[in-house]
Amino acid sequence: MVRNVASIAALCETLPHRPNAAQPQEQGQQEQLQPSPEPTTSKESRLPPLIMNENKSHASQDYEMQLMLLEQQNKKRLLAARAEQSKLLQEERSKRQLEGNLERESTNGSSSHASKNQKLETHGHGHALQDHQMALMLLEQQAKKQFLMARQEAEASAPLFQSGSNNQKLANGMINQSGPNHELANARNHALKDYESQLRVLDQQNKKRLLMARQEREQEKQSRFTKATSDNAKQYAEPFCRFLSENPTVFHAVAAMKQRLRDAGFTELSERDSWSIKRSGSYFVERNGSALIAFSVGAKYESGNGAAVVAGHIDALTAKLKPVSKVPNKAGYLQLGVAPYAGGMNSTWWDRDLGIAGRVHLKKDGKIVTKLVNLDYPIARVPTLAPHFGAAAQGPFNPETQMVPILGLESCDPMSTASAAESFSKPSLLGDTAGTFAKTQPPALVEAIEEAIYSSIDWDEERDDERSMLSDDDDEYDYDYDEDRLAIGEIVNWELELYDVQPATRGGLHKELIYGGRIDDKLCSWAALEALVEAQRSDADSSILKVVGLFDDEEIGSLLRQGARGNFLPSVLERAAGSLADHKPASDLMGRTYAKSFLVSSDVTHAVNPNFLSAYLENHAPHLNVGVAIAADPNGHMTTDSVSTTIFQRCAEKAGAKLQVFQIRNDSRSGGTIGPMTSSATGMRSIDAGLPQLSMHSIRATTGALDPGLGVITFKAFLNGFEEVDKEFK
Repeated sequence: MVRNVASIAALCETLPHRPNAAQPQEQGQQEQLQPSPEPTTSKESRLPPLIMNENKSHASQDYEMQLMLLEQQNKKRLLAARAEQSKLLQEERSKRQLEGNLERESTNGSSSHASKNQKLETHGHGHALQDHQMALMLLEQQAKKQFLMARQEAEASAPLFQSGSNNQKLANGMINQSGPNHELANARNHALKDYESQLRVLDQQNKKRLLMARQEREQEKQSRFTKATSDNAKQYAEPFCRFLSENPTVFHAVAAMKQRLRDAGFTELSERDSWSIKRSGSYFVERNGSALIAFSVGAKYESGNGAAVVAGHIDALTAKLKPVSKVPNKAGYLQLGVAPYAGGMNSTWWDRDLGIAGRVHLKKDGKIVTKLVNLDYPIARVPTLAPHFGAAAQGPFNPETQMVPILGLESCDPMSTASAAESFSKPSLLGDTAGTFAKTQPPALVEAIEEAIYSSIDWDEERDDERSMLSDDDDEYDYDYDEDRLAIGEIVNWELELYDVQPATRGGLHKELIYGGRIDDKLCSWAALEALVEAQRSDADSSILKVVGLFDDEEIGSLLRQGARGNFLPSVLERAAGSLADHKPASDLMGRTYAKSFLVSSDVTHAVNPNFLSAYLENHAPHLNVGVAIAADPNGHMTTDSVSTTIFQRCAEKAGAKLQVFQIRNDSRSGGTIGPMTSSATGMRSIDAGLPQLSMHSIRATTGALDPGLGVITFKAFLNGFEEVDKEFK
């Protein structure tokens, strides 16, 4: 077959340079296949030596041309494979962290790659690596197939040199000595070397990826348990202080926690609606605005699996306004009718700067809306009697007549009409008459509440016509009692209480302490919720429910519907488990769920007081900034036993968290928690464990600056570690 030399030369401009077939065979064996040099201006000079050799037959030239084309195609394929490999590696690194165990990879060389069957039992990042390895195996198979095809094509060209004229036979003889056979063998060797080199590169990259995957897996596993160090714990002190200062009532605390959960990706549920719970989902539901339950569902959850529950109370001692809080003015003072909640209004409440906060129900446009209010300045005070008056100043004191807060002076309140001579035999009516409720409250307080509500409204979100009714100047506007009260609606009722307005703060020589109000038990409640927010990020391998329940009314017996004795927690667990089990009968389902579950009843406990060491049981007195304390009581006031202690201790060990123990003396009385009532109602195994504090039930208490963080770390270790620890008891 005759070829046009010019057309062949044009084609060869794009081909890599090959050694001249006329060169000695030894020199050809030593040279590698190299790219051609830069083209020159002469067309003939651009031809490879094999084309310029007039002694070679056209068949020989065709064979070498075909061989070079195959070589260039093979190089292009290898470059494409390496580019695809780099792209896959980049995508794999950007995906989620590796989870699951990786089986050991064989390292027996290139011969083992075709039969290697890696199994990566992982989730997320592990799936990405598994897909990438499959792609690499396919690339290896394709490369080997391409090499075999190239060899077959080269061998198929051999018959061209077995026949022809005498000149062709002579040329073939010359080529057999130094040309085609040598070039074919050389091409095979180079292709095989390229293939083996590619496999070695892939093998090294695969080993590196597997090593990185194992390291990432170990790091991810360790991240589920924050180490209980001072550096890790102290970062929670300031956020906890802000939480205490900004949320003076149970209503404010629940509202703030709901927002925290929303920001963390939790979905709010309503008890009135049907629930559709999904695996890997996170949810929360509130009751009465004063109790909250949040939970996350493991990605591998199956119906009947257990739950890791941390439960506590979020209410605190206080003084609540009476339904009719207006009382007669005495000696020119405005006063306020309040009633103690639990142990509130004790001696620590005397001479404190008291604000007023709570929730207010408004009637507007035929609807009832609820607003949170906070008069965060010293508006009330309970004054003591100076010791100069002798026995009268010593007490005991009558909480009804001698602990009535003063709001101000009658002379400064033009709206005040009450006097000591006014009869209190008149009925306090509740009805449809406009302003009936407000008339039973101090007028100055009503105005202050209305002004606070008005100031809290974002008028940019209100209707334009309503805003224009309020003011002609949107930038600067002072509250006008007679006009603006119409905009917020009519107050139909409220739940307000007194609180100490002094913010929570760090104290001590090294700021190692926290001083604040309502530490009992915003402390454990806040730590538990933060632990759940952090723990729900590790639900990919979880097969349980992680739950935090925060209840109201613990300080008065938990008997109300928002208390722990109510059905709030059982109802939420049954509905969540039932939704994930296609609403199967609850008796068997919940029986199995409760039997596999564990409850941590988290309530603050007593830290040792150095001034009253004799009041504590030796070796059973917790210290601040050390860790969570397990509360024990042989008479059933606490749920702690040997099994629950072992389980909780094993969970704490995963974070390196220290546990303390508290028990009262035999000659002292014990307090109570929600643990016994919750555990007995559900059958869950349970332990009582909480953070220590000084001055429990004082208007202002003390805890350690590390204690909020140690609580978060320990409760997180329980939520993330219970599932594994529970298997040790099977």
